[in-house]
Amino acid sequence: MMDGVLGLFTAFGLSSSAGLNAYLPLLVVALLARFTDLITLKPPWDALESWWVIGVLAVLLLIEMFVDKVPALDSVNDVIQTFIRPAAGAVLFAASAGVISEVHPVLAMICGLLLAGGVHAVKATARPVITGTTGGLLNPLVSTAEDVTALVVSVLSILAPILGVVLLLLLVTWLIRRSRKKSSCG
Repeated sequence: MMDGVLGLFTAFGLSSSAGLNAYLPLLVVALLARFTDLITLKPPWDALESWWVIGVLAVLLLIEMFVDKVPALDSVNDVIQTFIRPAAGAVLFAASAGVISEVHPVLAMICGLLLAGGVHAVKATARPVITGTTGGLLNPLVSTAEDVTALVVSVLSILAPILGVVLLLLLVTWLIRRSRKKSSCG
């Protein structure tokens, strides 16, 4: 039972972090599954362990990390990622929720799709505002913070799933409070 709950927490954390950066949590899962016993991917998700997949994910991650730091290109990237991030979240949720045998794979993919899509929607909505209000000067800093958050949440979701979910909830609570504070001031 506890494995199922921890698997669910892992699935929630990984798919949510895919909303910030699609390739980073996929690469973390692929590398940890390939080189450690921390994650065991069942077919068909074990394809993530392939050197080809790992190489492609690494290249796509480098491209996204560069493009996401450049004003205007980051907005174009967010439009493209509107389809990719939710799909990555769906894959991550379904692959990591494999511990929970009672959850149908389609339901798991829908959960991941909604989680990653929701996080991406918030990010894609906030980014043009940040670009506009700072003239793009904060884009590299904000993008780096998103990448670090995606990495930390991904790793914590695997190593300490409960802590990963707590971190994610704290981040969401902070963002909601911050947006309410700004809307009441302006």
